[in-house]
Amino acid sequence: MLNSRHIVFKLTGASLKLLFVFFLFSYASLFFCHLSYCFPRHEDSQHYKKLRHKMVSQQIEDRNIYNQKVLQAMRDVPRHLFVPERRQRSAYGDFPLPIGYGQTISQPYIVALMTDLLKPEKDDIALEVGTGSGYQAAVLSKIVKKIYTVEIIAPLGEAAEKRVNELGYKNITVKVGDGYFGWEQYAPFDCIIVTAASDHIPPPLIKQLKNGGKMAIPVGMPFHVQKLMLIEKSEKGEIRIKNILPVRFVPLRRVQR
Repeated sequence: MLNSRHIVFKLTGASLKLLFVFFLFSYASLFFCHLSYCFPRHEDSQHYKKLRHKMVSQQIEDRNIYNQKVLQAMRDVPRHLFVPERRQRSAYGDFPLPIGYGQTISQPYIVALMTDLLKPEKDDIALEVGTGSGYQAAVLSKIVKKIYTVEIIAPLGEAAEKRVNELGYKNITVKVGDGYFGWEQYAPFDCIIVTAASDHIPPPLIKQLKNGGKMAIPVGMPFHVQKLMLIEKSEKGEIRIKNILPVRFVPLRRVQR
């Protein structure tokens, strides 16, 4: 007859071996998951670079945007690093993408078009209202001297500030606040870009636009088709408004007073 204690010992030994293998496998999985979380997030592979060139060629140049500074900025900025990680495979598609908190990163063509409308130059100081993930600011930063950007949703603004700093965009300054009032401390601005729809053109932004400057802004009611407007301020301070094309943006949020 077998000793029952001997059987229990054998079973226990086998169980311990299985547990050891399980914990070893779990630790290895966690380690590699940690690596995949920390490093690919900031990786810009040849695959993504090819997708960017294809995006610029098919989505932007084919729609008659030929400003080489804008095209090069769109090729340079790694759009996939400005969207949630689970959306990276779709980052170069011809559509906007959600970035959380009810906000989106605009369709690449719209980013390029709004940038092109401003006709930015290397010595320009720019203002952006609606930082979002920081992508539009990053694109503009490749062209202008300095860009100030305001985001009303604190977690988005804080994440964008961290992101642009980690990616090395030294000429972007982010502030959490109500962008309706612009950023008077650094006004006037050579160009202003608003990446959320307002039902009217905010007077503070008109005031902070430099004579000879341009502003691109979607105007219209929330959750309806809006009009992308180009506001031009003459050297004498006269305002001219051009209707560019229909668009659909998230509404411009305001601080409740």
